[in-house]
Amino acid sequence: MTASNATPTYVLTLSCPDRLGLVHAVSGFLLERAGNIEEAAQFNDHDTGLFFMRVQFACSQLSHEQLKADLAAFATPLNLQWQLHATAQPMRTVIMVSQQGHCLNDLLFRWKSGLLPLDIRAIVSNHRDFYQLAASYNVPFHHLPVTAATKAQVEDRQYEIIQAEGAELVVLARYMQILSNDLCQKLAGRAINIHHSFLPSFKGAKPYYQAHDRGVKLIGATAHYVTADLDEGPIIEQDVARVDHSKTVDDLTALGRDTESQVLARAVKWHSEHRVLLNGHKTVIFK
Repeated sequence: MTASNATPTYVLTLSCPDRLGLVHAVSGFLLERAGNIEEAAQFNDHDTGLFFMRVQFACSQLSHEQLKADLAAFATPLNLQWQLHATAQPMRTVIMVSQQGHCLNDLLFRWKSGLLPLDIRAIVSNHRDFYQLAASYNVPFHHLPVTAATKAQVEDRQYEIIQAEGAELVVLARYMQILSNDLCQKLAGRAINIHHSFLPSFKGAKPYYQAHDRGVKLIGATAHYVTADLDEGPIIEQDVARVDHSKTVDDLTALGRDTESQVLARAVKWHSEHRVLLNGHKTVIFK
């Protein structure tokens, strides 16, 4: 079967108050529409009484719009919060970066290698350092310097770019500016940030110098959704690497950057595959 006549596949994600028969109801809904389930996972959160589910299925009998219309009617009596995504459509993405390019470079390489289902539409930066890197991948580069006096206007322009590109995901790939509460709210659930996992112990500049001075034995990284509470949004992925007394500051920095790149890439991949569901201030991830 060629790509042109392959059966369309979709990912359905949903959450709702837990009750008997939800898996049966969802599978029955898809069966009635000749939907063939290819992958399914569910989770019951006994602490909150919520049910979460992700289903990937193939369906050629109905259009995307008709499926959405049917789902809307199906969801109402069950109080479902749901989303339906066509897997053939890569996720439109805008990346924001400052002067540390390890995460940006890693994401661009993985994207071009076919490892991330993204459509990277633009790179936005408050510095010019990576305009040539962006050009080498044929991605538009927007240089928007930020000062205290221009922050509000720059954020307006950033949001205009995000909206104009139809971005479903914004990745802060070491973008070293604090977003305003207003922009955080506009990007709720679709902006991912990465930072080292020394917080809150080693704040401010040169955290790896501070960590080296204290003789830490673990370094790591955290990827999370952006919220108005700085670096406290729902966590998507974390990882650590062991270090010892022989490691220099440069060693710690290099290892930390590798860890940040890997953690961010996994978080972006899971989000772009619609595997991450928000559960209050936490996440449910169907890997």
